[in-house]
Amino acid sequence: MATPERRTFLLDFEKPLAELEGRIQQIRELAEENGVDVSEEIRQLEARANQLRQEIFSTLTPYQRLQLARHPRRPSTLDYIQAITDEWMELHGDRGGYDDPALVGGMARIGGIPAVILGHQKGRDTKDNVTRNFGMASPGGYRKAMRLMDHANRFGMPIFTFIDTPGAWAGVEAEHQGQGEAIAYNLREMFRLDVPIISTVIGEGGSGGALGIGVGDRLLMFEHAVYTVATPEACAAILWKDASKAPRAAEALKITSWDLKNLGILDEILPEPLGGAHSNPLKAAESLKEALLNNLDELSTLTSQQRRELRYQKFRQIGVFAEVPA
Repeated sequence: MATPERRTFLLDFEKPLAELEGRIQQIRELAEENGVDVSEEIRQLEARANQLRQEIFSTLTPYQRLQLARHPRRPSTLDYIQAITDEWMELHGDRGGYDDPALVGGMARIGGIPAVILGHQKGRDTKDNVTRNFGMASPGGYRKAMRLMDHANRFGMPIFTFIDTPGAWAGVEAEHQGQGEAIAYNLREMFRLDVPIISTVIGEGGSGGALGIGVGDRLLMFEHAVYTVATPEACAAILWKDASKAPRAAEALKITSWDLKNLGILDEILPEPLGGAHSNPLKAAESLKEALLNNLDELSTLTSQQRRELRYQKFRQIGVFAEVPA
């Protein structure tokens, strides 16, 4: 039976599956108590559960994928770092007086290769989310990220960035500290870096908050992650003055990995375990590590000039369209 903690985090479309799994567990416990052999019935019910799981997760709507991307148990930047690195040392501070907990980074060794890894960090519960500002980085966070990327460039280390934020912090204090300038500076400076840069959307990629660490040679994205110019709720509130129309906005915004792959923005979709990355974080981490190392091998065959040109052309081609004569 689903634990109280698991039931707390169940999404609406997951409930039929959780109920069936709960029934299977109840039958198994009753059979053990009474010494009854129900192995055949259990086998049939488990086959039905697997079929139902496949049906649910193969037909998700864009808004349901957004809910998965926001799942409280979904692996975070630090979870992936712990799972895929041989060594890890977090570095702190923007050298301007602030250390933003919503954007973490440091030096690591992955597959024996020294690298700099940085990314947005959400919390696990309300208290942790308040501390991490729900993964919404401040200007100091983006300046810290740029400091770490300059460090990687100076010592010839590849850069891996993990994107997972609803957007940059939009508070008045952030504006006072130069939020727009900090993000714009990162966008410009990342184009000049000589080392390979691989960005991965691990959860929710929102607006300029995501782009502030998202200029790379390759853009990877987990199957159920989303990447969008604005949250569907914000889009619905702007267009229709009704945030409840967010599912309709999610359809129109083309936020899913498959949409972005078709539009030529995304380079590779990383498969997730059936049930989402939170259902088997270690398997998701294995997929991420393999993709990072494979893409790094390919990028390492290019010169720094070739990589900069590749990076430039990648972003120049985003949004290109052709008009068809009437």
